[in-house]
Amino acid sequence: MRFGIFYEFQLPRPWQHDDEHRLLKDALDQVELADRLGFDYVWEVEHHFLEEYSHSSAPEVFLAAASQRTRRIRLGHGIVQLPMGFNHPARVAERIGTLDLVSDGRVDFGTGESSSEAELGGYGVERATKREQWREALDVVTRLMVEEPFAGYEGRFVELPPRNLVPKPLQRPHPPLWVACSRRDTIHLAATLGIGALTFSFVEADEAKGWVDDYYATIASSDCVPAGFAVNASLACVLPLMCHTDESVAIDRGLDGSHFFGYSLGHYYLFGMHKPGVTDVWQEFQDNRDRFGFSREVAAQTGQPLGAQLMEHGLGSLRGAVGTPSQIRALVREYEAAGVDQLIFVSQAGRNRHEHICESLELFAREVMPEFHERADEIDKLKADRLAPSMAAALARRDPPRRAPAGYAFPAMPQF
Repeated sequence: MRFGIFYEFQLPRPWQHDDEHRLLKDALDQVELADRLGFDYVWEVEHHFLEEYSHSSAPEVFLAAASQRTRRIRLGHGIVQLPMGFNHPARVAERIGTLDLVSDGRVDFGTGESSSEAELGGYGVERATKREQWREALDVVTRLMVEEPFAGYEGRFVELPPRNLVPKPLQRPHPPLWVACSRRDTIHLAATLGIGALTFSFVEADEAKGWVDDYYATIASSDCVPAGFAVNASLACVLPLMCHTDESVAIDRGLDGSHFFGYSLGHYYLFGMHKPGVTDVWQEFQDNRDRFGFSREVAAQTGQPLGAQLMEHGLGSLRGAVGTPSQIRALVREYEAAGVDQLIFVSQAGRNRHEHICESLELFAREVMPEFHERADEIDKLKADRLAPSMAAALARRDPPRRAPAGYAFPAMPQF
């Protein structure tokens, strides 16, 4: 099992002038600490206009800063939004290549398409075609990284003449590819494309096992035709984290933040009505949390085995890895047994405090992580050996890199 930390850069109202500055500086301190503690990944999203829920609109800038304060931890774009309205594929490839160089080859390249009206409507991305735009852009980005020179592309959404992308990433053929997944069908799609599945849903370990089994069966089947030029067979799940030796303290420090994370996500993606610059999502959360599955009373039960949710009288409420080291250790074992490759922990959420997040990471790294890291290399090797023939066969089904037209050249100035 590998472990990551995850950032949306949450900032509930009311805001003070220096709050965003302090938020980013604290997060950099947390990432530097996580690197020293032995965490494997830091993941950061790309989101736009999602007040309070996510103030992370330029992850490439933050991850570049993090790269210079860390030495080992992998830097995950979780995710880059690929439809053309958000990012041109050539600019994405240039940014990923540059970040991979300055980080000494530590980038993981997560991709996605977004589904919030705040973002799609704000950037003029057509909802009906966003999946097709993502597929096309992903093909262009990976070809730009591999083809020398890039052979050009004429698609429905992307037209790009032959050019040679510079700089190329340090990792060859390119950094590991991932896609954001919230449903089982998207996880299956990830497997058909030979890319990692970032499951940004709070799922129980037994449900995750069904996803894992289908994902790896698909990777090993003839249905897998890689989207890139390497296969990244990995599945990661997200859980809230707040670790303390006293369960009640862990709950007091982390539960409301975890619940705000889930509620504010629902506000923008499921049930909310948002007035830009006006709506107070934090206050709406306080007023409405019980109606949407974020009951503090239900989730704050003590002395229970942990799960993504705790149940009481048929009602479920988000909990995750909020508890003691022994409780969290037992929970992680369930996900490891289910075949999950990585758990990504959300700690920077709601009004969770910086010092509590750091204490939690330190305690988890000292009391929980060593058991799983001890066998992670062996598990990874066994998986790689088992999948090697299937991955080779999948890559053989993929179209090879293309060649630019013989003699192609372009003038310094247009010829009239």
